[in-house]
Amino acid sequence: MDETLPRPPPGNGPQRRILRGLAEVVGHRVDRALALLDPTLSRTMIQRLICSGAVFRQPGTAGDDPSPTHLLPVHSATEKVRDGEWFELHIPAAVPLEVTAEAVELSILFEDDDLLVVNKPAGMTVHPGAGPSAYGGTLVNALLHHCRGTLSGIGGVIRPGIVHRLDKETSGLLVVAKNDRTHQHLSEQFKAHTTARLYQAIVKGRPQPLRGTVDAPIGRHPRDRQKMAVVARGRLAVTHYTVRESLAAFTLVECRLQTGRTHQIRVHMAHIGHPLLGDPVYSRPFTPPATWPEPARSRTALFHRQALHAATLGFTHPGTGKRLQFEVGAPDDFQQLLEALRQL
Repeated sequence: MDETLPRPPPGNGPQRRILRGLAEVVGHRVDRALALLDPTLSRTMIQRLICSGAVFRQPGTAGDDPSPTHLLPVHSATEKVRDGEWFELHIPAAVPLEVTAEAVELSILFEDDDLLVVNKPAGMTVHPGAGPSAYGGTLVNALLHHCRGTLSGIGGVIRPGIVHRLDKETSGLLVVAKNDRTHQHLSEQFKAHTTARLYQAIVKGRPQPLRGTVDAPIGRHPRDRQKMAVVARGRLAVTHYTVRESLAAFTLVECRLQTGRTHQIRVHMAHIGHPLLGDPVYSRPFTPPATWPEPARSRTALFHRQALHAATLGFTHPGTGKRLQFEVGAPDDFQQLLEALRQL
């Protein structure tokens, strides 16, 4: 039996959005068609709306005025668009943010009305996690204070403005969206792999060949759910690497991300036998040989985070259409480690 659902109530309830004029997308999958008709919505978001029962179709025979008596729920993103029909989406209302703004100093390389580019220090978490103690000192806390209510909200309740992320102990460049239009545009660039993301990493051993590609799907570790791993049914993950400098038992490599999975560089380099120096999750502790001089021994032994730095970030500005690219040097501890290893 066909199901119908009344429209959402006015006020603080879901936003009602009607999409019509569908002639150019007849025969397309519903998720793809609606994403084409409304660029502010990604296919992923539309799929989530469909799963939550918030997308409805109205046959073209129902008349020119959308009526709740003719709305039929869309049950699957793979359903095809038929000639003459309209669609109605119920976009959930924003959930109030329960994260405190904090006056945390930020290193900002660029800022305008649409976005800002931040050089995140190692040790700073991007967004709050679970538990009361996790809701302080994060990049989101700092952004809420700096931007004072002008961040986008489509990244989630506790991730305003966050388009992509870096691990807590990874330093480097992040772009942050100040409005939903910018957030959506940047998200599509990351999804289409048109952004430029170059990382510096110090890995154990010497990768062979000196320039290569790791194309291996990544998903949750089958036994340790806190870790990621290369798994047969994981998500597509591609990392391009280039050896830049030999450093005794280590190598400085440049990694270019084609995709952006959780822990991607850390997992991929460990997968090919060259884990990152200092990585507490995917690498074993390294004990410097007694024959090594100081400060190489102390610098290496005391480096207790993954040696990974997001050095370059490039993207197209959603508002101006101009291509922007930013570069930032690695932090002092990374540079001092490099210099110490070069002495060997």
